Amino acid sequence: MRTKSQSSVNLKVIFTCCSILIFLVIFFARSNISSSKPISKTNLSQEKEEQNQAKPEGCPTTQQCTKMPISLSDALVHYATSNVTPQQTFDEISVSKRVLDKKSPCNFLVFGLGHDSPMWASLNHGGRTLFIEEDKAWIEIVTKKFPNLEAYHVVYDTKVKHSDKLMELGRSEECRSVTDPRNSKCELALKDFPADFYETKWDLIMVDAPTGYHEEAPGRMSAIYTAGLLARNREDGETDVFVHDVNRPVEDEFSATFLCKGYMREQNGRLRHFTIPSHRARAGRPFCPVDVNRRR
Repeated sequence: MRTKSQSSVNLKVIFTCCSILIFLVIFFARSNISSSKPISKTNLSQEKEEQNQAKPEGCPTTQQCTKMPISLSDALVHYATSNVTPQQTFDEISVSKRVLDKKSPCNFLVFGLGHDSPMWASLNHGGRTLFIEEDKAWIEIVTKKFPNLEAYHVVYDTKVKHSDKLMELGRSEECRSVTDPRNSKCELALKDFPADFYETKWDLIMVDAPTGYHEEAPGRMSAIYTAGLLARNREDGETDVFVHDVNRPVEDEFSATFLCKGYMREQNGRLRHFTIPSHRARAGRPFCPVDVNRRR
């Protein structure tokens, strides 16, 4: 009986092992058949879609590229299809462009919203370009066409016919004091503009507005003076200031007096370029640099 029992146990063990072995053979065979099936069109489509999502839109598979920003493409289309001539000539624009090529992306303040505004914003791509404009209706027209432009509506309380009086006031000690324009006692300082106007460290300032070609127009007396004050009152560094239409008496006299001939770097056509250093970074700096020739 004992021998028969052992024989029975051995048969059971052998049967169990064979069953497990057969099960494993069938399992692996099915796995191989499944993995060797042809790839369906659905799988190919899913794989292709995943690859397209992993690469920049519109770029070849083997290389990376950067999509042109909408603001730049809008500007290109605008100037390619427009018959309107920008306010400045090619040579005048080139003066500011050379500075922007070095400093951009930067903070760029522009007095005036015009046909050349998309160009200025594009040349300062990646930076901040803020336009200050007196005509609210014009802001709506331009920003509707170019929604990426940032523009503030402001009001001026000066007139060209009062420019001589304002020049005399500008020579007072109050107007030679360097401070935040909001705290200035000088009547030429612009005090009621948006907070950003005063609190941003501007690297470039372009004065090409407000209107100044007739006696009742606001003129650029305060814009020029305040541009110089913003430049002097920054904590450190320097600001490049550009004034357009210096063929007119107001732009000529006020830029020479309040931006200073000693800070002027270049004049090309009707455009002047000044580089004004911070006066807060060095105490005791005179409002305008001392003319060495005059001292002699």
